[in-house]
Amino acid sequence: MAEENETLLEFPCDFPIKAFGHTGDILEAAVKEIVDRHVDNLAECSIKTNASKNAKYTSMTVTIRATSKSQIDAIYLDLSACEHVVMAL
Repeated sequence: MAEENETLLEFPCDFPIKAFGHTGDILEAAVKEIVDRHVDNLAECSIKTNASKNAKYTSMTVTIRATSKSQIDAIYLDLSACEHVVMAL
């Protein structure tokens, strides 16, 4: 049986985190604030945004320098709990 914390990733590594939500400054600020809690230097991260066809939704991809599986898990938990994030991948 595989261990719970087992992963195929080798740390540190670049890791893209994607969040979707309703278009607006609130989404972008919320995602940046959440990721900033878990990443030492958010300014060095790559942040890309993409609006849906009708601009109702925005996807944000934040590529971080991940240091552990627990760091990635914590980011996803916080994003999933955020009222402004519809989905995190």
